Formats: sequence, C-alpha cells, structure tokens
Amino acid sequence: EVQLVESGGGLVQAGGSLRLTCEASGFSFDHYAIGWFRQAPGKEREGVSCFSSMYETTYYNDSVKGRFLLSSDNAKNTVYLQMNSLKPEDTAVYYCAADCRQRINDIPYWGQGTQVTVSS
Repeated sequence: EVQLVESGGGLVQAGGSLRLTCEASGFSFDHYAIGWFRQAPGKEREGVSCFSSMYETTYYNDSVKGRFLLSSDNAKNTVYLQMNSLKPEDTAVYYCAADCRQRINDIPYWGQGTQVTVSS
C-alpha cells in the first residue's frame, strides 16, 4: 500500500523558512516521480516541485524558483522541500504526491496535506 505522510508545516513570518518532509512507503522513487503541490483558499491546486529519479530532473514552479529546493533521501524514501524567503502568497496547504509527472487529475497518490501560513 502506498502512503505519503507530510510534516513540517506551520506559521512563519514573511522572509522566513520552513522545511516540509514527505515520508513515502509502498513504492520506490525509481518507479514514481515524487513532488509537491499546493492549494491556496479559493484557488486551484498547483504544482510546486517534482523530482524524477528515472529522468534525473527536478521541476520548479516559476513562482518558487530560487527560493524552494527539493531534495530526496532515497535510502529513507523521504523527500524534503526547503522553503526560503517565504511570501504571504506561499500560504497554502502543501501536498506530497506521486506520480507528480502525471496530469494533476491523474496523479494516483496524495498525502493528507500540511498547512503553511506566511504572515506579512
């Protein structure tokens, strides 16, 4: 059974940092690309970052390039999202997902989400 469990969200002031963690089980990163999405109130869910071990690529949404960094520990089946220079517009529920290379409606596995709130 595939499971994705996020942690690390919270409340931070603008300009601050947070690190999100996604612990995956039931599959290998060699099989599925794994990454992060977010959904702000009243907005559609959007991709933030997606890592493919198979293709050795990492995608970043333009709005987070240079501020967010996705990393993985394959031995622990865990991915991290280091978020720096946070802005109020980064406020959202952040979801870990696999296979993040699919269209959003076709992504088979989602975590429960973790709230990130950035105050101005």
